[in-house]
Amino acid sequence: MTGWLVVALLAVSIASLAWGASEASVFTVLGKLWRGEELSAVERVVMVNIRMPRLFMGMLVGAGLAVSGAILQGLFRNPLADPGIVGVTAGGSLGAISAIVLGSLLPAGVLAVTSGWLVALAAFFGAWISTLLLYRVATRDGRTSVATMLLAGIALAALAAAISGLLVFRASDAQLRDLTFWSMGSLAGATWSRVLAALPIVALALTASPLLSHGLNGIALGEAAAMHMGVEVQRTKTLAILWVAAATGLAVAVAGGIGFVGIVVPHLLRLATGPDHTPLLPNAALLGAILLIAADMISRTVVAPAELPIGIVTAVLGAPVFLWILLRRRGLVGLE
Repeated sequence: MTGWLVVALLAVSIASLAWGASEASVFTVLGKLWRGEELSAVERVVMVNIRMPRLFMGMLVGAGLAVSGAILQGLFRNPLADPGIVGVTAGGSLGAISAIVLGSLLPAGVLAVTSGWLVALAAFFGAWISTLLLYRVATRDGRTSVATMLLAGIALAALAAAISGLLVFRASDAQLRDLTFWSMGSLAGATWSRVLAALPIVALALTASPLLSHGLNGIALGEAAAMHMGVEVQRTKTLAILWVAAATGLAVAVAGGIGFVGIVVPHLLRLATGPDHTPLLPNAALLGAILLIAADMISRTVVAPAELPIGIVTAVLGAPVFLWILLRRRGLVGLE
């Protein structure tokens, strides 16, 4: 399965570099480089400064969201858990919006230290606090209530949206232009500096994710059974919460709110390969990257030269799948 996903990722990456509103193509560029010809200014800008950063940012964001969804589903033992649905994305968005609107009120020394990182850090802490609150509310006496989790996620998302609305009302015209970036998600702001800033966080999180596989497999059998298996349940929970907060906060910071990746990808993989988190987490990273790159390619080509927000594309693709999952699992959430 992993080998096929790697091949698919290479194929969709080449397609992403080849197609777009501009006639510049990776095939044309490679042909010129092979013949020793010089690239035109348009080809350099389109390929090096626009499409390649978007490609790598799509990989990072897609992988982070998909693995976050897989971890949350394993932690809550339910396929309906997702960073967007349970309010984690809304918390990250609130943190990012707060940094944009209120960041200028911070002391000059703090702004100097956090220059270029303020929005990302605020998004991380917003996602982390949302994840922690969600887990605290949904867990009682060591047991996690799925119905409480979903309802608490809706409440947290609504509260975050309300506070975000107040901040938007207070924002200046310049800040409002920045805030439109977060409304429906986009990779249009991808630059090499953003990619290099996001890469260490995602690389560290992906490296740490195999450490969660054994613990999540144990938790799937119940926390009591997991402890008998030697799983450090509380440590696994803490790592899982930090992982989801870091990956979701990063995704919100660089791409805004992108939904359904975290719920669709893990569920499809579980249907194909089973519930074992050892292959599930790396495969989720690959399939999440594939899905987001494909969605970005659709968003910038379907109405070219204009561009659809990528959040619309993922919603169109993911919402029907989510409804299908909900209908298959309705007994789990008390709908029957």
